[in-house]
Amino acid sequence: MNWIWFAAIAAVLCVVGWIVWQRWIAPWRAINELISDIKRARRPRTYLIPGASEPRRVALALESVFERQQALDQQLTETASGTQTIMTAMQEGLLVVDNDHRIRVANRAFRQLFGLPDKVPPVPLLEIIRNPDIDRLTSQTLETGQPHRQELAITEQPNGSSRFMELSAVPTRNETGQITGAAVLFHDISQLKQLDEIRRDFVANVSHELRTPLSILRGYIETLLHDREFSDEEFDRILEVMKRHSDRLNALTEDLLSLARLESAHPNLRIETVRLSELFAGIVRDWGKKFAENRLSIDVAVDPNLPAVQADPTRLQEVLYNLLDNAVKYSHPNSKIRLQANRRDNQVVLSITDTGIGIPEADLPRIFERFYRADKARSRELGGTGLGLSIVKHIAELHGGSVAAESAPGRGTTIRVLLPLRQDEVAVTES
Repeated sequence: MNWIWFAAIAAVLCVVGWIVWQRWIAPWRAINELISDIKRARRPRTYLIPGASEPRRVALALESVFERQQALDQQLTETASGTQTIMTAMQEGLLVVDNDHRIRVANRAFRQLFGLPDKVPPVPLLEIIRNPDIDRLTSQTLETGQPHRQELAITEQPNGSSRFMELSAVPTRNETGQITGAAVLFHDISQLKQLDEIRRDFVANVSHELRTPLSILRGYIETLLHDREFSDEEFDRILEVMKRHSDRLNALTEDLLSLARLESAHPNLRIETVRLSELFAGIVRDWGKKFAENRLSIDVAVDPNLPAVQADPTRLQEVLYNLLDNAVKYSHPNSKIRLQANRRDNQVVLSITDTGIGIPEADLPRIFERFYRADKARSRELGGTGLGLSIVKHIAELHGGSVAAESAPGRGTTIRVLLPLRQDEVAVTES
């Protein structure tokens, strides 16, 4: 009988053990497997756990945790991608360092500025950038907790050119307000510096150009006021000098006003259909007397298939007048000036060629600058203001075009004005 009781007890224990295994032990092992998959960011095959209600609730809770984790990872990835896109697209250099001056962030513009690799190690700033001014600026920001700003000339790598930068440094803080580092923005102000230099040069040049004729006029006026005993010949000579310099002042004033109007926000171009053959014929007629006085001949060549252009005829005439004026001034007597118009791709090219004294190669890149003269003494002697070619360039650019020059000393000069053709004009010509 005893063995029967033992068998019955063993059977009961087996049943109880199987039930405990199925409802409590096996589900928790499955829970451990779920947790292991979640730790590896791997989606489990199923969250349905057989057994007691408690493991099943834990499994369902883990499913919710995994979904939230996936959503958070996606959000972090999108945020990081967006941040990286913004940093890559930034034209300004960005540098972020921690409290130990170790580099934490360096965007592409910053790396290009200093010739750094794509991946910058988190090392102290001075080990990568040998510039104590930048390190000093970050130190001031970290020590004071206040923004700081500084202008700095930086030699760009690897070409070695200098760029002027405005550095703006601000402290970075954590949630509790403690300073964790500094962010420095490198804003390129080279163009502003160049414009400021151009403005200063312009003021200096205008002052210089005005000083000479004004001084001469003032001197002769004082002479006439204090000494009125002149011969007729001397009096006529004084008046002729005064007239010449007053004409120079008037020409300078007119060119300055013209340049100011062209550079204004509203230059008021009056665009019309301009037939270049008719425009050239009128200009040659107007300049006939001046060509004869200087013993010059003119050769006009207009492509017969050239379409009419859309331009301001008055401004276009001003361009050609300025170019012809220079050609006449610097041409030798008994030489020829050539006035041409032809097509180059989708552009109309207007060119004036002389066989005069020419321009040195070193001066060619600057001849369209205001007041720049290759031969200063001769230009002033001939009454030039130094603004004619600058006016030509501005008018061409207002029409969406450009200018170019070719020259050699003693062999003459060719100035070209390139104007774009509209699509309908191109279509008419091609058909």
